[in-house]
Amino acid sequence: MHKLTILLAGLLLALTACGGSETRDKPVQKFDQALHDELIAMFERDQLDRLGGKPSNESDQDRTDRLEEIIDEHGWPTIALVGKDGEDAAWTIAQHSDLDKPFQAKALKLLRKAVADKQASPGNLAYLEDRVAVGSGKPQLYGTQMGCGPDGPEPATPIKDEDGVEERRKKAGLEPLADYVTEMTAVCAEDEAS
Repeated sequence: MHKLTILLAGLLLALTACGGSETRDKPVQKFDQALHDELIAMFERDQLDRLGGKPSNESDQDRTDRLEEIIDEHGWPTIALVGKDGEDAAWTIAQHSDLDKPFQAKALKLLRKAVADKQASPGNLAYLEDRVAVGSGKPQLYGTQMGCGPDGPEPATPIKDEDGVEERRKKAGLEPLADYVTEMTAVCAEDEAS
C-alpha cells in the first residue's frame, strides 16, 4: 500500500508538471519598451513620408525589412509585447509593405493568430486582409481599400458577398460601409481640390 501511495504521488506530481504545458507552449510576453519605442518611431517616419513632412532616408522596404526581423525574433508584435499603439504601428508598416507580397502574407497569417488570441486589433486584421486580397487582384471582404474615381470613392476590387459586408465590418469593429464611403468622399474631394 505504501509503494502504491508513493507511485500515485509521483504520478500526480508528473501530471501537475505536464498540466502547465499550455503556458510553456505560449510563453507570456512581457512588455518591451525598447521595441515599442522603435515601432512608434518607425510609424512616425512612415507617416511623415506619406503626409509630406520631411522625408526620412528610410524607405517602405527598409521598414518592411526591419519589421520582418522583429517578427522573426518575436512573432507578431502583440498588445502584451508592445502595447496597443505599438501593435497598431506594426500593422501600419505591414499595411504599407505592398512591394513585398510574401512578407505581407506572412504578416497577415501572424496577425490572424494574434487577433484570435485577443492580442491584436480585429480592425487592423480587416484592413490587412483586404490589402492582401486587393494586391492579389482578389475581391475584398470588408471594403476597406478604396480609391478615388471620377465619381468619388470606389472599391479597389469588388467586395465579396456584399450582403454580408456590414456584419463582417461590425465584427471587426469597423464603422458601417456607408459612413466609410462618406469619409472617403471628403478625402477624394480634398484630393481633387489640391
